[in-house]
Amino acid sequence: MANDSMEKINGLRERVLALRGHLDLDRKRSRIALIERDSTLPNFWDDNTKAQAMLKEKSTLELSVGAYDKVMRGLDDAQTLLELAAEAADEATAQEAESSLEGLDGDVAKLELARMLSGEQDRSSCFMDINAGAGGTDSMDWAAMLLRMYSRYCEAKGWKVEISDEVPGEEAGFKNVSLRIEGDFAYGYLKAEVGVHRLVRISPFDANARRQTAFASVDVYPEVDDTIQIDIPEKDIDLKFIRGGGAGGQKVNKTSSTAQLRHLPTGIIITCQTERSQSANKDMAFKILRGRLYELEMKKREAARDAAEAAKKDISFGSQIRSYVLAPYRMAKDLRTGVETGNVDSVLDGDLEEFITAQLLGVKNPNRNAALD
Repeated sequence: MANDSMEKINGLRERVLALRGHLDLDRKRSRIALIERDSTLPNFWDDNTKAQAMLKEKSTLELSVGAYDKVMRGLDDAQTLLELAAEAADEATAQEAESSLEGLDGDVAKLELARMLSGEQDRSSCFMDINAGAGGTDSMDWAAMLLRMYSRYCEAKGWKVEISDEVPGEEAGFKNVSLRIEGDFAYGYLKAEVGVHRLVRISPFDANARRQTAFASVDVYPEVDDTIQIDIPEKDIDLKFIRGGGAGGQKVNKTSSTAQLRHLPTGIIITCQTERSQSANKDMAFKILRGRLYELEMKKREAARDAAEAAKKDISFGSQIRSYVLAPYRMAKDLRTGVETGNVDSVLDGDLEEFITAQLLGVKNPNRNAALD
């Protein structure tokens, strides 16, 4: 057992050391020291917004560095325990070391995930758009099911979800719905869900109870904070206020305060109707637009690096990232990573962690093409 445990420690240590460069620890330590030095200067709080941003950055960097250091200390402690146990032939100490390795394995996995959540905006809150695609009423109902699924997932994460705009379907669900999701790493996690989602089930809207396929797309973009400058010239904006639409209710205002913002160069249209005043809806619409423009720029850069991913796919068969099958069998399967489960009800209730983690860690499905057939 001692030899097996020592091999496991060495294996974990190799995985951690391989992450050191990717986590950019030396730069982070230097940056922490620089912010600590600047925070002691008399004029540090002259620019309150900048000061708050720097302290937030320092806190984020300390979490990253601290997590790495904690794992390395844990591995050192476990190795020391094993060596002491071997010298003293102490089975109890050896068992203690073995038990500590179980937690360390999970901590290393979190470090590997943190490497994939190190993007400039990964820690940000975000906006999500869910759009019904091919499939008529079933797809609009499917969009509503996805809204519930992501709301449950976000609730479990401790994130706050608000609907910023919605266009109800004629019979059920939504043609499209837009959300603001507030919480640490909301964008970092939910960016893994961007793509087309496919539902197969016996349609509740078909009088003959036939099996139907429905599609809906999910798009996610970060909430860009004030420290990142997104230039939006006034001449590029067409802003107007219209009467609130939708099904009504307390969350949708019925006065002419709904803000509709059109960005002329890109054609992006933002509608915000959930706030209670014109100015509040306008501010939220501009916030959403800034996130959309930031994400658009990031996508342009990605497209330049990988032209094969530049074209946007249709919301239909052949372009989906995940299938949710309720009939004739029950299965949720991610076509990018190969992760699958027969407990599709749990997935639709928000249990997405395994799917999202696999995608963020870069797991590839070797049978991707076959899965699409």
